[in-house]
Amino acid sequence: MQEALILCRFVHFGAVLLLFGSGLFRHVLFSSALQSFEASPARRRLDQMLVGLTILALLSAVGWLMLTAANMSDDWHGAADPSTLARVLGQTFFGHVWVVHLALNALALLWALFRAPCAPRRWLLLNVLLLLTLAPVGHGAMFDGVRGPLLIVNQMLHLIGVGSWLGGLLMLAVLLITASGVDLRGALARFSGLGYGLVALIIVTGMINVRALSGAIWPQPALSGFGLVLAVKVTLVLCMLVLAGVNRRLARANVLPVRALRVSVLFEGLFGAAALAAVALLGTLPPLLG
Repeated sequence: MQEALILCRFVHFGAVLLLFGSGLFRHVLFSSALQSFEASPARRRLDQMLVGLTILALLSAVGWLMLTAANMSDDWHGAADPSTLARVLGQTFFGHVWVVHLALNALALLWALFRAPCAPRRWLLLNVLLLLTLAPVGHGAMFDGVRGPLLIVNQMLHLIGVGSWLGGLLMLAVLLITASGVDLRGALARFSGLGYGLVALIIVTGMINVRALSGAIWPQPALSGFGLVLAVKVTLVLCMLVLAGVNRRLARANVLPVRALRVSVLFEGLFGAAALAAVALLGTLPPLLG
């Protein structure tokens, strides 16, 4: 049951982060470099992929709810029991947040199916709200008083940083694979320039999370349980940083090495997926409060 919940969290976080980040770069940060892309057949393929991500997000959100109900009742039958599901939605903090989150997810799917080409900024706003409603269902909900809301706000900023990084990688991958006539060098330079701020945001908010949850700069024991998974996550993020540096250097070459950039962006994305899997596991482990 716990393994299924971790998998569901991984899929849901991944889908929501990519929806937000790809929209941010497509409609705001890369918009000037994507005019020819928006008029190309590749745009339709990207829109279809985003519809798929929205469907995946909604299915995994429902699965997350059902698995939470099963955990609460300590019985697989609780996942489909109307009374248990109603108790989760109506009597728990997670449930109250999840009602809003599910409604936003359903609206995002309808928008992707029927309105995605129209009003892209509103589509982006919808995905921002979808992303931010993930923050309250983390460890921050354990705290009372001012500390809880502050930690939730910090988690929102962390999610924005991570989503921007991963979504930007998705857009770069799409451009490197399918687009022609697009200012790839300009897009790479824009992403690399913003990357420093994103990395700083992720590191600072991540350190605040660890300090607030564990009561120390690093949880104890350092390489066991929560601390071990956190160490794996940090290592994977460092690997992503190394590849980001490689991408920046490749982008400065006189002749843009598109094939090498494709491989580098692919591996950076794979490390990002692995780091996200570690995050999905961390959310189910006790943070070893000091």
